[in-house]
Amino acid sequence: MTAATSIPQTNIRAAIAGEALIDLIADPKDGKFTPCLGGAVYNLARALSRQGVGTTYLNPFSSDRLGQDLSAQMRADGVVLSQATPIQAVTSLAVVNVNEDGHPSYAFYREGVADRQVTSLQMQSDCAQHEALDLVCCGALALDPRDQALYLPWLKAQKSLGQCIVIDANLRPSVMPDLDSYRACVMSFLSVADIIKVSDEDLAHLQLDGDTHLDQAKHLLANSQAQLLALTLGAEGAWLLTASGIAVFSKEPSALAVVDTVGAGDSFLAGLLAALVNLAPTQKTLITLKALSETHTHQLLGHAIASASLCVQQRGCVPPTWQESEAWAAAHPSVV
Repeated sequence: MTAATSIPQTNIRAAIAGEALIDLIADPKDGKFTPCLGGAVYNLARALSRQGVGTTYLNPFSSDRLGQDLSAQMRADGVVLSQATPIQAVTSLAVVNVNEDGHPSYAFYREGVADRQVTSLQMQSDCAQHEALDLVCCGALALDPRDQALYLPWLKAQKSLGQCIVIDANLRPSVMPDLDSYRACVMSFLSVADIIKVSDEDLAHLQLDGDTHLDQAKHLLANSQAQLLALTLGAEGAWLLTASGIAVFSKEPSALAVVDTVGAGDSFLAGLLAALVNLAPTQKTLITLKALSETHTHQLLGHAIASASLCVQQRGCVPPTWQESEAWAAAHPSVV
């Protein structure tokens, strides 16, 4: 894919904070590792920019080779780096094992790493530089209780300014030493969200009330301030739920040639947010959210699923552009 067009700072619509790391993806046949640029939040920033939404990333990169590779790819995809000067701390690593269904499991190496060298005040200051900003996104490893004091005050401050807060639960319980504290921390983040993305696995880890994943998602939405909740079910499709009571489902019409699912959820969320912005490009996202119709909600979900579908057919996270997602959605109408 070609690089996205560079986004002028005056057109920054989204600010994203959280991990940027190298995924060492194991080949299920021979066990050899392939290094891929990654991290859920890093993937989201790239994917959102490639979808045409002006995006800034708030965390710094390492001066090591891996950090500079991460930085260079973000710039190539049009993301504006708030912390453009590299720092001495090393780059985060994730070891990814992919099973025969293409589903990944992770082990992380994140002590003293570059992407954790941020403060709430710095992120707040960086966000203040962008007058058009109205989407503020976080999630995944940033929801670690050990980093709660970095990200949660920043998100609450941004919410008080009227920004639309987007949280991707994207739980990683296998690497959290205290699961009860982790769940409580994740719920604290979700409590400030206007848009929530969860997978069926995330809901299982959160141990919410409800006999089905859909019931659990409805419970989560009803007990939050969120206006929109996206529930992804892997190859089984996805739901979008609104606070006004709209619930729409969609999935691909036929099975895909899945290479791996790394970055699929990030591409889904980017597609969802880009489609939401494009419903009313000059309007604040929170206003658009509160006026969603069932037709609009189907449109959002179709574009999000197309974005994820294109990602899973390539090795690692290779997010599609807006045009590529639109073309896929037109050629492969979702089943509703």
